[in-house]
Amino acid sequence: MHRLRMYGPARAAVAPHAHSGFRSIASSALIAVLILVLDQVAKRLATTYLAQLPTQSTPVLGEALKLTYVMNRGAAFGVLQNQNVFFIIVSGVVIAVIVGSYRYSAMRSPLVNLALGLQLGGALGNLVDRLRLGYVVDFIELPMWPVFNVADSAICVGVALLAYHLLRTPERSPQST
Repeated sequence: MHRLRMYGPARAAVAPHAHSGFRSIASSALIAVLILVLDQVAKRLATTYLAQLPTQSTPVLGEALKLTYVMNRGAAFGVLQNQNVFFIIVSGVVIAVIVGSYRYSAMRSPLVNLALGLQLGGALGNLVDRLRLGYVVDFIELPMWPVFNVADSAICVGVALLAYHLLRTPERSPQST
């Protein structure tokens, strides 16, 4: 078997980039899988226990935090009810964009890997619900806020981290890359 060997500057320029690209993908994928599993386990527990309660709700920290079972057939704040096909398509596009972004930018900071992993895991968690159940299971209730779930939280935190990264990272000019 013939192996291409690189020496000198060519090796230094190519090998770290390829290695860090794989590491970026692997770390984001691991985060996404962890979020997906955590989300699905939490939703299963909510469905098993909260849905059986007469009020489908139980206080955890008084009125500050309740666990409340909700079958969400729309988006946040009750918009776009019963548009499951639309949300499945949007989820697929978002997932494809996140996964496809690794092809164009293999070297990422750990913060971006975390942000994209959280967003990917959250999008997959809600997509699994929509495909399997036709709705998303929500169960975390805070005052003055729609009921949400682990996937929603991961998406929001991931978007916030990505925004933070984009706002604090100076834009590179084409000559500096």
